[in-house]
Amino acid sequence: MLSVSPAISRISNLSDRQNLHCHLYNRQFISHRPPRPRPPSHLRAHKTLLLRRNFQISAIDAAQPFDYESKLSDRIAKSKTLKIAIVGFGNFGQFLAKTLVRQGHTVLAHSRTDYSAAAADLGVSFYSNADDLCEEHPEVILLCTSILSTDKVLRSLPLQRLKRSTLFVDVLSVKEFAKDLFLQILPLDFDILCTHPMFGPESGKHSWKDLPFVYDKVRVGSDESRVSRVEKFLDAFAREGCVMKEMTCAEHDLHAAESQFITHTVGRVLEKLNLDSTPINTKGYERLLDLVENTSSDSFELYYGLFMYNKNAMEQLERLDLAFESLKKELFGHLHDVLRKQLFGTRGRALGVLQQPPALSKLPPNGNGLALPPLQSESQSDSGIERLCCVVRYVLRLTRRIRKGIISGICIFPLLYEAVIFVFVF
Repeated sequence: MLSVSPAISRISNLSDRQNLHCHLYNRQFISHRPPRPRPPSHLRAHKTLLLRRNFQISAIDAAQPFDYESKLSDRIAKSKTLKIAIVGFGNFGQFLAKTLVRQGHTVLAHSRTDYSAAAADLGVSFYSNADDLCEEHPEVILLCTSILSTDKVLRSLPLQRLKRSTLFVDVLSVKEFAKDLFLQILPLDFDILCTHPMFGPESGKHSWKDLPFVYDKVRVGSDESRVSRVEKFLDAFAREGCVMKEMTCAEHDLHAAESQFITHTVGRVLEKLNLDSTPINTKGYERLLDLVENTSSDSFELYYGLFMYNKNAMEQLERLDLAFESLKKELFGHLHDVLRKQLFGTRGRALGVLQQPPALSKLPPNGNGLALPPLQSESQSDSGIERLCCVVRYVLRLTRRIRKGIISGICIFPLLYEAVIFVFVF
């Protein structure tokens, strides 16, 4: 054990306290080595500063028990995504799920048919039981069912297992029907967003850019989180380049009857003609073939739903019928004028060709050149043609009235009796 020597008392009279400290240090700990000279004060301060800086940098780079930066980035990523449950995981549901998963959203699915294999390929969790799906508490319920089955599917969902502020979204082609159904069945605490992507798996298989997306915020809570949730869902389509169109459900149905229903009607009429490609296809004919292909790929159930649940569809069907009848009358009117000029002795020009006198239908026998069969006068012939045209017009008009009566459910027996009387009179 070391002891303090009497030399300390001699050193204690020194005026420099620092020399005393160095003397004790050298005497007790490093007595076997010569003391190392201390650097100047300005160099000591600079060296200390550098050590402090190095110490701080090494502390930041060292492994920490909790990575704050990674947690913060995960929190930001989750704030931009949603947990979306797709009810009705058919062709259109899988079409939307593919994009939603790619954007980072958590997607769940439920359907009457077992689509578990298709869901696994897309990275979607499939639930065959609706109760299990709702117990996952999704933020958004996205209905991708057909128009005819939406009522039944919506009533079958266990709404009591969902959060009271869950957002319900539909993608039906008719909006007033979906809006009324949601308002009738869903509790007041649930938010409602009616949407219609104006494209499908065929038209949007490559990109959604510049494709219209119609939506109507029917009922959204005033809380900031609920408003933000709706914006997040709409942003999933805006990010893909869709043209976002906000309009009421009534306005949508009016425009859809003029565009979508007419398109499907024309496409299905052309499908009945069994049109085939030819070696001399024009661009217009190729577009018609594409129209037939696009409309025929959709189920007839969809087309029937467009007609049944859009009150404007009947009006458009009647206008289409009137337009076709008007076109036929215009054609028959021109044909009547041409035939009358060609058959009944017109000496002028018709269609740019000089008309010849009507030829005999049968040559006279030899030796009876003067006994020609009498020809009808032009006035008699005109009256016969006018009579025929009158009959054609009446038949077309009567057919339209009978068809309208069948569609409207009106008794058509008086019309049939009128037709019988007309036949006997004429």
